[in-house]
Order: sequence, then C-alpha cells, then structure tokens
Amino acid sequence: MAIVTRLFTENRNELLAEPMMNYMKGHFLFLGIKSPLRKELEKQFFKETGVLREPFNKELVEDLWREKEREYQYTALTYLEKIMNKLQKDDLPFMEQLITTKSWWDTVDALAPKPVGKIAEMFPEVVEETIDGWAVHDNMWLRRAAILFQLKYKQKTNEKKLYQYIRQNADSKEFFIQKAIGWALREYSKTNPLSVQRFIAGQSLAPLSIREGSKYLA
Repeated sequence: MAIVTRLFTENRNELLAEPMMNYMKGHFLFLGIKSPLRKELEKQFFKETGVLREPFNKELVEDLWREKEREYQYTALTYLEKIMNKLQKDDLPFMEQLITTKSWWDTVDALAPKPVGKIAEMFPEVVEETIDGWAVHDNMWLRRAAILFQLKYKQKTNEKKLYQYIRQNADSKEFFIQKAIGWALREYSKTNPLSVQRFIAGQSLAPLSIREGSKYLA
C-alpha cells in the first residue's frame, strides 16, 4: 500500500483533479491522475510488490477502498480484475460491501460483470442464494449489479434470470436502473437478438431502456 501511495502522490496533478471531480458530479476527490498514467503506475506497483502472484489480498482492497481519492478505488478494481480466478464463493459478501460503499456507476459497473460475474460463473448457486436478493434490494446499486452481472456471459447468459431481474425493475424511475436494463439487453442482443426483440416488444419498459436495448436490433 505504501508503494502505490508514494507513486500516486508523486504523480498527482491538481490542474486535472478538479475537472475529474466535476465529471463525477463532485461525489469524489481525485489526485488528477488520468487513466493511462494510472495504469502505468499500477503496473509498477504490481511488479514491485508481486501481489498478483500471491493469494487474494482482501486487506489491500480494503485499504485502497478507504482512501478518499478515487484513483485508489480504480486501482482496487484493476487488482480485482487481474486476480478474478482466485476469488471464492465466500468473497461475494465482500463484493457486496464494495458495491454498497462509495457507490457510483464507475465502481459498480466494474464490480458487477467482472469479479461478481466471475464468482457467479464459478459458483452458480450464488445466483439464487444471493444475487436474486440483490435484484429486489432497497439498495439501487445492488439492483444494478444484479442486472449487469451477466454482461460478459454471451452464450452462457441465463436468459430466464436476466429477464426476471429486468421485469422486477421495469417500473423503476431510477436513471441508473433504466440504463442498466438497456445496457444488459443491448449486450445480450449481440448473442440472441430475436429473443431480446421479442422481450422488448412484450414488456412495458422505460423509453431509455428500450432505446438502449434496441441499438443493435434491426
């Protein structure tokens, strides 16, 4: 952790920090490190520490998540993506904790289809045990995560679950839920366009969801 803190502190840019914060609607502070440079610094951090060759380091993610500048959370997401195959079923509650802490689309949209999606792929029972509950949870970000966790599944998509979660959230007025529905349908339409077309035609969905979900349909 000390290494990434040093690298980020040495490369902070106050001139970039404010516009980056404004892009995120002022929800989070930034060091002003843009993505290309951050990725280079992350590579250096991973190389110097060898952390990617070790078992999943939950404490590292917790430490990065506690930091007030958003770049640290992005580094946690990069780390999680690189070690996804090391995650276990009992890491899912930790993913839920991350989804519901410092929540915004930038972190949730990385957590849902990557580490959460990977855990659900390796341990399918978690879908009914846990993710079914997310789809109807009071927390909007957990509902978004449920809708999006199969985003990368393509032919492996459990269509019944995808459509179930969408129906359960179809009347939501939340922009981020309507957008997630559209995004999930759009991605699945690349694999099964006829099914998505029929689903959209047979459901009462928000105009935003229909517009997003129909982008690749004839």
